[in-house]
Amino acid sequence: MANVGIEPEVVVEDGNEDALRRKIRLTDYPNVIRAVSVAAFFILWEAVGRDVDPLFMTYPTAILAAFRDMIISGELLTAIIATMGPFLLGMALSIVGGIAIGLLIGQFRLAEYILDPFLDALYALPRVALVPLIMMWFGLGLPGKVVIVVSIAMFPIIVNTYAGVRDVRANLIDIGRAYAASEWQIFIKIILPAAIPFIMAGIRLAVGLGVIGIIVAEFFTSLKGLGGLIVIYANQFATAKMFVPLIVIAVLSIALTQMVMLVERRLTAWRQSERAAD
Repeated sequence: MANVGIEPEVVVEDGNEDALRRKIRLTDYPNVIRAVSVAAFFILWEAVGRDVDPLFMTYPTAILAAFRDMIISGELLTAIIATMGPFLLGMALSIVGGIAIGLLIGQFRLAEYILDPFLDALYALPRVALVPLIMMWFGLGLPGKVVIVVSIAMFPIIVNTYAGVRDVRANLIDIGRAYAASEWQIFIKIILPAAIPFIMAGIRLAVGLGVIGIIVAEFFTSLKGLGGLIVIYANQFATAKMFVPLIVIAVLSIALTQMVMLVERRLTAWRQSERAAD
């Protein structure tokens, strides 16, 4: 007997339904969203910037023209080299010194009690206030710039390294001692690996602060490098050229931060495996 007026039921598998839903989610394409957002920003900036007095605002195509001129003249490359030299040296000293001090005060209570008052006082003090004193002691050249970078960038590394050492679980250390591991073996194989994520987080923070430090150093010590270009073109009201070093600084900061994050992922691959197992 025929079933009259009954429509056949369409069955959609759960997997296919989920696939259809995922196809229309904008969040599945984050890079496209970022690209569209940035493109829309620059289009709006171009449209608005052309109607503003060039003494106060510029627009992307004018900045590109200024960038081309500064590249051709060699001025920009010279400024980047002048900035990156003391910055990299200052960051290297900050990383080595910050990790060493952080491990020292994290491992030994006596060292913590001795250094803690000085570290707290220096950490609370705005380091920019020390710039005139640093200039008097170390001069306006490379040593002064390096000291300014170190004075600003070292403290996040110290604090995060100390926190990483103190965060190590006591039961992990007890397990090491139960297997007759020496204090040195416990430090190298348990404490230091567990503190690496904290240390790398401190270095990420230090990179951004180090960039601020070198630009501030160039503002105060000498009109060289990217910071010097900013001051020179600000005084000349050359807004388009002033934006070039600003953008270069932002790009360098992003690139350096991404490099630190790449190193962090390689050094902490065990954490990713641990999370995947959970």
